[in-house]
Amino acid sequence: MILVIDDDSAIRASLKLLLKRKGYEVVAVPGPAEALEIVRNTAPELILMDMNFSFSTKGEEGLELLKKVKIFQPNVPVIFITAWGTINLAVEGMKQGAVDFITKPWDNLVLLQRIETILQLTSGKPDSPSLPDKFDRSHIIGKSPALANVLDTVRRIARTNASVLITGESGTGKELIAEALHRNSLRSANPFVKVNLGGISQSLFESEMFGHKKGAFTDAFADRQGRFSMADTGTIFLDEIGDLDLNCQVKLLRVLQEQTFEPLGESKPRKVNVRVISATNADLKKMVQEKLFREDLLYRINLITIHLPALRERVEDIPLLAQYFADEMCKANSLGKVGFTKDALDYLATLPYPGNIRELKNLVERCALISGKDMLTADDIKAQYETAAGTGSIQLQGLSLDELEKASIIEHLNKFNNNISQVAEALKISRAALYRRMEKYNIKR
Repeated sequence: MILVIDDDSAIRASLKLLLKRKGYEVVAVPGPAEALEIVRNTAPELILMDMNFSFSTKGEEGLELLKKVKIFQPNVPVIFITAWGTINLAVEGMKQGAVDFITKPWDNLVLLQRIETILQLTSGKPDSPSLPDKFDRSHIIGKSPALANVLDTVRRIARTNASVLITGESGTGKELIAEALHRNSLRSANPFVKVNLGGISQSLFESEMFGHKKGAFTDAFADRQGRFSMADTGTIFLDEIGDLDLNCQVKLLRVLQEQTFEPLGESKPRKVNVRVISATNADLKKMVQEKLFREDLLYRINLITIHLPALRERVEDIPLLAQYFADEMCKANSLGKVGFTKDALDYLATLPYPGNIRELKNLVERCALISGKDMLTADDIKAQYETAAGTGSIQLQGLSLDELEKASIIEHLNKFNNNISQVAEALKISRAALYRRMEKYNIKR
């Protein structure tokens, strides 16, 4: 049973009709007193709750009702119904236990998708139809408990429309997890569009993401399709979302919230049906505290969070990964098979890998190419590791990722005589992202 709480009789009637047509049992009530009478005696599957009632226009009554509902039914998912101007209150509600919020006026399809997703995620049924019979793990290599936990989460949520935030250090394989979510989803036959937000400048953000019409600005010589349009009916992967500046975050939030966008030069909104997967190696909660990332956007993108373990937390996967990378490199270069002695694998397991899987891949490929052997020893790997560390092509032992990133930025600023554009291009990040990182590490030109 879905419980609808709204003092507007037209909204109650509309939601009741919509949900009943989809086969849900619905009870609709006008206010807190009636709602509490129900939740005292029964547990709804889900509650749709307005934030503002006739006696309150600020949303506090909605928050107060949520607290009381959670006393009687702490596990029932609650979705807030709010106006765009009170999203901050909806975010506060999510801190207090709500799972999602929708803004008025809402799109019926979007609302139904969110309800279905939340019910799938909270049903707890092991035989849920959201579990795929055959799981495609693609190029995700390993059998460690840490990785198994990640893949179990991917398996359970793949066929939902839940927004997913993938976190983890650089080089841990966030893009592979995003691809696995898409390949095992009901959208797998539709587009999977990758966007590196760290590489898009603020001035180009709207054109890149939403597209533009011919003549929309000086250099718009033809219509351009944006990334959201490309991803329609499929999945959009927003990588490095922590690098997005605040102005662009507002524009992105509106699209994710309303599932509509307007190409530059066009006044009519276009509907879009996409699943959103985001990734970052930044601490977004800390960025929220520092006013560098919008809290409402964070709650919109992380209905589910998947944290990827660093390679040092899954050491037992190193032999499998090393052999896989060696095999792939040999196949690509038409070379004979290359293997590893036990001492080689033991040595690989001792390295710190601040660059994680990406660093291991580079080291293995270089060893296989340069050694010319069909069986690599610890001495072969040690020689290449130390050579690379000496030239800076592998991160040095003992430094954190932040320290390495700071050192790299300083090195490039010196190399390009403080030319921000050239440094950003060399580091493959936007100027805005470079400025934010310089501020983060207190780097002065």
